[in-house]
Parts: sequence; structure tokens; C-alpha cells
Amino acid sequence: MVSFIATGQTKPNATLDKNKISLVIHGGAGTITRQNMTFEKEKAYNEALNQALQAGYAILKKGGTSLDAVEAAIRVMEDSPLFNAGKGAVFTNEGKNELDAAIMDGKTLKAGAVASVTTIKNPISAARAVMGKSEHVIMIGKGAEQFAKEKGLELVDPTYFRTETRYQQLEKIRNEEKTKLDHSGGSGSIRTPKVKDPDALAELIFTEGEKFGTVGAIALDQFGNLAAATSTGGMTNKRYGRVGDAPIIGAGTYADNATCAVSATGHGEYFIRSVVAHDIAALMAYKGLSVKNAAEEVVMKKLVKLGGEGGVIALDQNGNFAMPFNSAGMYRGYIKADGKSEVLIYK
Repeated sequence: MVSFIATGQTKPNATLDKNKISLVIHGGAGTITRQNMTFEKEKAYNEALNQALQAGYAILKKGGTSLDAVEAAIRVMEDSPLFNAGKGAVFTNEGKNELDAAIMDGKTLKAGAVASVTTIKNPISAARAVMGKSEHVIMIGKGAEQFAKEKGLELVDPTYFRTETRYQQLEKIRNEEKTKLDHSGGSGSIRTPKVKDPDALAELIFTEGEKFGTVGAIALDQFGNLAAATSTGGMTNKRYGRVGDAPIIGAGTYADNATCAVSATGHGEYFIRSVVAHDIAALMAYKGLSVKNAAEEVVMKKLVKLGGEGGVIALDQNGNFAMPFNSAGMYRGYIKADGKSEVLIYK
């Protein structure tokens, strides 16, 4: 039984509108093509994404909040070994699963995040606890785990997150002495930088990644409130306490009723540098762009110019949404007030 944590997201002084309730999710972007997808694998992803959509939609349909909806959708994907979040997260160079997550309330601008946690079964619920039951925004490592324990969240042995597929992925990369992003499929040539400059090495490292399995959800409820949530296991073979964009408010996760809710997936370093999620909201606020045009401006132009790969899902207060990505594919889906839903993978 999922136990959600109330954070004060309540109905505003406006007429309830169940006709606009919306939920949009993603399960990662990258080199996802029909050529490297089996029928069985595609079916499994479609089923998992649909399950996540239905979990969030059931809450919205019953009059629940957008915060409850995005948390529920994310938890489904965290519990699925298909994604790089929760069960099935990628391994660090040390052979650990280190998880990051964030959630944000568009009405109050309250936000919560956790990073580098190893024993919290559902990091998104821990992020929500940070938002609703502390005065902080981000907690990391052992401190975040201690906080989660005090708040009664479910803790597990670190071995819970392990899957053999992910571990073999790490072993393969270790043997090649290189770093890849999540879900690398090996279709591209291996580049081993013969340079000593750390910055140059870091840039070349990321050319080898093919898919990013971060999960995300954004929702609009009948009260007109937006919410965004993101969860990830980060980068395969990552070292030295690396944290990506997912738990960074304004980079991989952002929500503001005045503009939009955003969750991102992709090459985290570029999303942090570009403050992607907030930049989309800023383009709407200051230039008057639609959510579609703002999201495409950032993902298809600004990110591409810098060399960043990935995508976002974005949703405004009228139920309009966008799902742009500059990679070959992105696991994504949406469901509207009438229950009509669609799951997509390829361009």
C-alpha cells in the first residue's frame, strides 16, 4: 500500500475542472530504434509505461492531487527493472546502486530531493518527505537515509536494486576501462581518449552513451495545480559521488503553476549547465512562448548547440504538453481527462 505524504497542496480559490487533468511520463531517451528493439522488449516497456500512467490517472480521476499522481507513477517505474531508477538502477564503479530523485509542487514552489542514496526503496517518496517534512530541499547519502528511516519510509538491503543485466553491463565497461551512460548497446565505435586533461576526458566519456533510463512524471490536477517528479540511478560506472540533473531543481525537475511542469532525461551535465527545466519555464514567463515552443527551443536548439543529448516532458496549466527529444527515441506517454492514453517510443 502506497502511503503518500501530505504537503499542503490544496485546492486554490477556483472552480474545480476535471476536464483538464493530465499526466505525462517518460522512461528515458537515447538511441532507441526499431532496429535494436525486440518485440518482447517493446511489449514489456509499453506495459510498464501504461501501468505507470494508470497509477497516476486513477488518483487524478478520483480528485487527488498532482503531487500524489506523479509520485504514484514514478513509484511504478522505480519498481520496474526495465528502467534506470530504483530496482534495476545502474551500478557505480564501486559496484553500488546510488539513486537520485526530486519532486516539486507548482502551487507553492516547494521542492524536495535526495541524492546518492543506497537503501531507500522508493527515492521519490523520500524526496517528497524532504519537501513536506523538513525545512530543506536536498538531502544526500547517509543523512537522507537516516531521515527516511525516521519518517517511516521503506528501507531495503542495497542488494534489492541489483539486477544481473545491470551488473554485467558494469563488468563489461570495467573491462574496457571506459564509462558509458545508461543502457549502452555497443552499436557505436568505442573511443578511448588518449588525453590526460580531465575536462577533455570527461567530454569524450559521454560520447559512448546510447540511452538514458531516468524516469519522470508531470501532472495537472482538477485544482489547477502542476507537479513534476524525476528519479534515476545515474550513470553506469560513475565515480566520485557524481550527481546528475534529476535531483537538481531547475535542471532536471521544475514546476510552477504560472508556467509549466518539466521533467528531463539525458546527458545530465549539459542539463545542469543549461538549467533546462527552468529555462523552459522562463521562456514562457518572459517571452510568452507556448509550452511546446519553449520546450523545443531548449531541447532542439540550445541543448543541441552545446552538444547535449536527451529530452523533456513539459505540461502547462491548461493541459497542453510537449515531449521533445533530440535523440533517436524516448520512452514516453500521456493520459488525458477522458482516459485516452498513448505510449510512444520512437520518433
